[in-house]
Amino acid sequence: MVIQWLDIVRALSLVMMIEGILPFLSPKRARAVFSRIATVDDRGLRTIGFLSLLSGLLSLQLVHCLA
Repeated sequence: MVIQWLDIVRALSLVMMIEGILPFLSPKRARAVFSRIATVDDRGLRTIGFLSLLSGLLSLQLVHCLA
């Protein structure tokens, strides 16, 4: 299976759209969230990143299995 560049661009575009929802809808809340994230230590941030990656992977597998 070969991943085409167009698929990667589409995926990154969706990530950018999803990440832009909070700052667009509620800039004050987005600032508060970003400030809180800035205070998290490296280990906590890595844990959050790992859990995010894992949930994304599981979501992709679920979508793939259902399709």
